[in-house]
Amino acid sequence: MTSTPDTADRHIERWLPVVPDLDADVEGAVTRMIRLTRHLRAVKERVLVDLDLSAHEYETLHALAGRLGRAAPSDLAADLAMAPASITARVDALLRRGFVRRIPSTVDRRRVDVELTETGQAAWRGAMEVQGAEEHRLFGALTATERRRLSDLLRRVLLVAEQPQGPPET
Repeated sequence: MTSTPDTADRHIERWLPVVPDLDADVEGAVTRMIRLTRHLRAVKERVLVDLDLSAHEYETLHALAGRLGRAAPSDLAADLAMAPASITARVDALLRRGFVRRIPSTVDRRRVDVELTETGQAAWRGAMEVQGAEEHRLFGALTATERRRLSDLLRRVLLVAEQPQGPPET
């Protein structure tokens, strides 16, 4: 443990007298995860403003990039947990900005796919590079071994969160 207190330590210090049975380790971990998530979200929001991208545009470009730059609108809708009609509006907006183009499907001639343009790829990459740099700056406080251990520990916690919760005990 580091000897320099952070905002989570001050939060715990304030709440311990109010909640004497507060588990400082759990509260510290949760508070730190929340604050880091807020920090990274704020960085992302600033990047998107700087790049003149809306969150919806970025999310759609990201989903498309994750499919190697080409996908059926129905696949994008599934990836983004959206109705197919909603994805059409997003694709139309990206098309107007020159970020995507519609192209004939290679698997079904009745279908049209969406493909990232160089401009769309550059916009997505620009946002990813700034966000990635901040993530590396933050996690640069840890050694490679510590980063691996943290990732493994968070995986164990996330696996519990992803399990369906049973009915409350009576």
